[in-house]
Amino acid sequence: MSLLRTFTCLLGLLCSTSLLADDLSMTLRYQEPTELNSDRFHQLTREESWKPQHTAIIVCDMWDLHHCRNAVLREQEFAPRLNEVLNKAREQGVTIIHAPSGCMKHYQDHPARTRAQLTPKASHIPDGITSWCYQIPAEEQGIYPVDQSDGGEDDDPQEHADWAKQLESRGLNPRAPWTRQTEALTIDPDKDFISDQGDEVWSILAAADIDNVILAGVHTNMCVLGRPFGLRQLAKNGKNVVLMRDMTDTMYNPGAWPFVSHFSGTDRIISHIEKYVCPTVTSDQIVGGESFRFAKDDRPQVVVVMAEDEYDTNQTLPEFATHYLGKDFRVSYVFGNAEERNDIPGLDLALESADAVLLSVRRRALPTNQMVALRKFIAAGKPVIGIRTACHAFSLRGQGAPDGTETWDKFDPEVFGGNYHNHHNNKLTSQVSPIATAKDHPILTGVSQDSFTQYGSLYKTSPLAEGTTVLLKGKIEEYPAEPVAWTFQRADGGQSFFTSLGHKTDFENPSFQRLLLNSVYWATGLNVPREFDLTVPTPPAKKI
Repeated sequence: MSLLRTFTCLLGLLCSTSLLADDLSMTLRYQEPTELNSDRFHQLTREESWKPQHTAIIVCDMWDLHHCRNAVLREQEFAPRLNEVLNKAREQGVTIIHAPSGCMKHYQDHPARTRAQLTPKASHIPDGITSWCYQIPAEEQGIYPVDQSDGGEDDDPQEHADWAKQLESRGLNPRAPWTRQTEALTIDPDKDFISDQGDEVWSILAAADIDNVILAGVHTNMCVLGRPFGLRQLAKNGKNVVLMRDMTDTMYNPGAWPFVSHFSGTDRIISHIEKYVCPTVTSDQIVGGESFRFAKDDRPQVVVVMAEDEYDTNQTLPEFATHYLGKDFRVSYVFGNAEERNDIPGLDLALESADAVLLSVRRRALPTNQMVALRKFIAAGKPVIGIRTACHAFSLRGQGAPDGTETWDKFDPEVFGGNYHNHHNNKLTSQVSPIATAKDHPILTGVSQDSFTQYGSLYKTSPLAEGTTVLLKGKIEEYPAEPVAWTFQRADGGQSFFTSLGHKTDFENPSFQRLLLNSVYWATGLNVPREFDLTVPTPPAKKI
């Protein structure tokens, strides 16, 4: 029997046996603009059912070694989970393609490599499929989220030097020491494929009539995106391609812009992919349980919710979070629906994994599923941070909620211990100053003890409920002072922080910036930094 006929028979056997497998139930996470030409995005999900025999997983550059020692350690940490994914997917009839670039010599006699070479060439090979793809047109609409021009190595310099010497002592090139795929991943000689060539991989997909493709491996911002078999090439050429976002890593150095943690750098790349390239999925959709998380990734998840039209917090809050929260927090954003006032798309999804929520919402009813998720989050004792209009976030001034939605008229007293009942004239400025007896409170760390001018209207909030601790007060001449910032111990056991500050001009005030920053650390149980550089880093010229 000829090798070609052997390949054809084997492929037919694989396809016929996989017909017995259950469909794959996949939850795809993606992002879409909040409105036409917007730079803000809703993070959404959709359910899809995939036939295993029409699905492939491509394992990208899971090499045995790397020039970055930390990259090797992170790969070793998630590789066992990825191997579980491959084994389970293979059992279900999914095609597994191993793509350790530059390592084909090691596998020249391996059956999985031979199988790839014997695959009939597809009748249509897309233009450019054998080349690296640095950008697709959709990405031109956004700003690339990290500076990786230094190569992205995050090793300690001395550790990196020692690692290079160790590689050299083994006769390896310290800049490109890989020779094969990590042994932590099983390659099935009877079913799998090995290839690092775009046209070969495309032909493998075509031969099995595969439209659904999952990419996993390293590194997302480089190889996984750009290789000839990577996300960009497959997306632009019509495959239903997704990134397995918890089975990947990035080459990002926290010493480069935007100066966030390595894990936040990865989050930023994943978000970029969801906006401009393709959706993402997680490993638990194949193997069950929970999605994978690196052991050192202990960042609390903060969800920033914005749905108000008066103070531009859908611009000021993302800028604030981008500049100041990326080192110690995992941050996601939820925006109001531009076409339907009483809807905050993705809120229920975001709250499922949130450790704290930062609210800037004004007079919205919520669809029942979103309100249920919010009440569940708060009843669980999770921390809530509110600014400005959040005290009347879910009240419609006593009006009934539209069909299918709910209000929460007592949100202010129940969640913030507040008593918002009006505000002073917008033309009256107030002087805001810390409460002397609260000067040692963690939220006032680094906040000037001098008074400052508030240009937004002063809210009338007194008297507050029992269980509140006032941190700032505001005063207009000839009027009583009003609480401006306070904490609240809720009846459900959770803690909240609220400030009536949050006017656009407040975000230009270092005292407010530090106050809001400190409140996030305090709410999530982290130590408030004694010092914090509020200088906004300048992004580099756009470069991928």
